[in-house]
Amino acid sequence: MNLLHDIPQSALQFYLTAPYPCSYLPQQMARSQVAAPGFLIDARVYSELVQRGFRRSGTFTYRPQCDACQACIPVRVEAASFVPSRTQRRVARQHRNLITSLHTLGDSEEHFNLYQRYQAARHADEDKEGDSREQYRNFLLQSHVDTLLVEFCEGDTLRMVSVIDILEDGLSSVYTFYDPDVPQSSFGTYNILWQIELCRKLGLDYLYLGFWIKESKKMAYKAGYRPLQGLVEGEWKRLF
Repeated sequence: MNLLHDIPQSALQFYLTAPYPCSYLPQQMARSQVAAPGFLIDARVYSELVQRGFRRSGTFTYRPQCDACQACIPVRVEAASFVPSRTQRRVARQHRNLITSLHTLGDSEEHFNLYQRYQAARHADEDKEGDSREQYRNFLLQSHVDTLLVEFCEGDTLRMVSVIDILEDGLSSVYTFYDPDVPQSSFGTYNILWQIELCRKLGLDYLYLGFWIKESKKMAYKAGYRPLQGLVEGEWKRLF
């Protein structure tokens, strides 16, 4: 069933943004196609949009629509067929004592402090004007779809927070931030492994990881979770 057809054509609209500097490929200009208005994009509609390559930031639902570049490929892991590599198995053992708890979205001073530490350590070379409490709330705590907030703790110490959307055919990894000061940790890798396992427990087919860009070092890690499908020319195809 095409859920988008259930919405009047005059209601849900798609428009292009003005060009802006690409965050991943230097010297490139990017554009996005945006679905609006946001309040019409509920969990069912968003599931279909994700299958078409869209993603969200807060209540802003978009996909790349660049004039001269098609480097961004939406990707998803086949959860049931996923086989961890030797390194990933080591990471799973390393962090197996992390205690997880599931929550609805909510503001937390502890979460925000961890988010700021993560941003300062991992994205020190980027513009920090948007790292305010308001930006954090708009980015991670606003949602019109079914969203979980997951805490990962070591004893009483918060180590990682992950925001995940629940779709009809899978989970969508929205954003994860973690303690940057723990030596030799691999929290990010463990988080993806945990989300793949959650897909399996819930009987969901895919873990959506957003966009993969072959030429971007920031995106390279996504190719390590296999089998990995990509949305290429409107069809989901196995990449690795």
